[in-house]
Amino acid sequence: MRRLRVSAISYLNTAPLMWDFEHTSVGSAFDISYTLPSRCAAALQDGSADIGIIPAAAYAAIPDLFILPGVAIASKQAVRSILLVSKLPVERIQTVAVDASSLTSVSLLQILFTKWWGGRRSFTTMAPDVERMLEQHDAGLVIGDPALKVDRSRYFTYDLAEEWIRFTGRPFVFAFWAVRQAALKDPSLTLDLASIFQESRDHGVQAENLERIASEWSHRIDLSESDIKSYLTQNIHYYLDSACLDGVQLFYRYEEECGVLPGAPPLNFLNVAKSLIA
Repeated sequence: MRRLRVSAISYLNTAPLMWDFEHTSVGSAFDISYTLPSRCAAALQDGSADIGIIPAAAYAAIPDLFILPGVAIASKQAVRSILLVSKLPVERIQTVAVDASSLTSVSLLQILFTKWWGGRRSFTTMAPDVERMLEQHDAGLVIGDPALKVDRSRYFTYDLAEEWIRFTGRPFVFAFWAVRQAALKDPSLTLDLASIFQESRDHGVQAENLERIASEWSHRIDLSESDIKSYLTQNIHYYLDSACLDGVQLFYRYEEECGVLPGAPPLNFLNVAKSLIA
């Protein structure tokens, strides 16, 4: 059987999802690579990956994907790792530097400005360096591990998940696993993909494994182990449950209303019959 190519995100918040792939024999069935969220989406789109944890916004732009059910990177409260950092209160912001490595975060920021923060603003793509962003612009969008290290006492900061939840009452879904339909046509594929990815998540969020993740990542991103554990257990929600599905469908609707997306996509899920091919 050909090893399926998996494109995963290189941020801390993905570590629990990848537990089995990195610590058990499950990983031997896959060819794993790590990159930024937007590049995961690009790899699925150009066919260089079979499975990817893609930004929710990117799903709408890539045809012929199935969503692996039950697993997500989402938040039901402040997420801490998706921040608008500003020199000014939000109503006075005119120019924003954005880190374009997450399509969903940029789309969410556009929705927040358009629907609730007083209209569209000027966006410019830049590297995620807060000091340089704010030298040239009123505000900067910082995502992932760099956002966790922002000194929020120095700036006006807005947690995008927290703002979304405040306005909508729904969780926000940043990313989920998706598989190319073409990858499922291989007659030698006998893997129950839905179960494999769900079980890896289940093992990754076990307390003893979160301890190991916190210990390993503390040195990589220069955060305390307690900060990492609180982030992974309190700020990130790893389940694509009914509330999160409501949230992602509302996000797609608002993307369409705000002109960010041409049309809200249907959610096509991989089922057992398609994920277990004999």
